[in-house]
Amino acid sequence: MLTIKPITEEFAVCQVEDYSQVNLENPGATDDEKSLVCPIALVPENALTVDKTWSVFRIEGVLDFSLIGILSKISSLLAENNIGIFAISTYDTDYILTKTADFQRALQVLKEATYTILEL
Repeated sequence: MLTIKPITEEFAVCQVEDYSQVNLENPGATDDEKSLVCPIALVPENALTVDKTWSVFRIEGVLDFSLIGILSKISSLLAENNIGIFAISTYDTDYILTKTADFQRALQVLKEATYTILEL
């Protein structure tokens, strides 16, 4: 089973007007929206909308592109327990955000499903 590493900072999901005040090298954008996920302390002043109620865990290790269903399994387990997620994939791994109010319960659900949860 995979190892899950909780991240101790709380995060915000923001919509920003532009990236002029964002202290990141390569933030994400689509053709109709610019969004940002960052620690609450780094929310830029020009954020249009901010939701500061998120906590994050990371799937430890480098996940090979040939691995299939990792996010599907985690999201299904959490959905069965009425826990919504916001997922971000990077080149090496996946990050899963849950509402902070659900975070400890999400970790418990995954632990009961035999995922290894690293201590905070």
